[in-house]
Amino acid sequence: MNGRGSIRVWAWAGLVAQIAFVVSWIIAGFWQGSRYSALSQTISDMYAVTAPRGMFLVVVITMCGVATVLFALLALRPALRASGWIGTLGCALLALSIYGLGDALTPFEREACRIADEGCTAADQLATAGGTLDAVLSTFGIFLFIGAAFVLAEAMKRTPGWQRWAWPARGVGIGFIVVLGALIATEDSLGGLMERLLAALGATAIAAVAAHTLRLVGSPVSG
Repeated sequence: MNGRGSIRVWAWAGLVAQIAFVVSWIIAGFWQGSRYSALSQTISDMYAVTAPRGMFLVVVITMCGVATVLFALLALRPALRASGWIGTLGCALLALSIYGLGDALTPFEREACRIADEGCTAADQLATAGGTLDAVLSTFGIFLFIGAAFVLAEAMKRTPGWQRWAWPARGVGIGFIVVLGALIATEDSLGGLMERLLAALGATAIAAVAAHTLRLVGSPVSG
């Protein structure tokens, strides 16, 4: 497979992964039962050890995470090669973010129980290594994604065919900070909704970048 063909394959993988990621946790909400609330309870709860059909999300999200890592390193990085080291850094941050490595390690991040389960508390969820790892990777992964948005914006500004994407990329970083603040402020009442907005915002941004990468393959443009 030549260089352009490889970029095309992994760009498609990155695009499809974001769609599958969002669709998977929307679908999984339908079998969580009446005690589960998507407004206040997290996506992580839906693949806790006690969650119904929890392995569905474990498998899908893991595959999406791996695909995102490969997209960042094998498609986006070559597409931003003209930006030099800053493009490499931005792609590495994306690969290590919550959408990349954070999702790829989902099998090791399963909480012990769901808040929707009778007697389960937040402390119970963190009592296992899986729950603790989920909390740590999610926190660091979100900040890594914010960093990736701003670093990639600078890389895009330096790369022919990507300049117009620099400000939208910064906008994603700013939007992520705003929604993250809303998540922290409303964690007990609307934490689930705010988390889903964050998840959808990041996935939409990555999908858009993957789609633009596909458009550029074989069609060198500028601006």
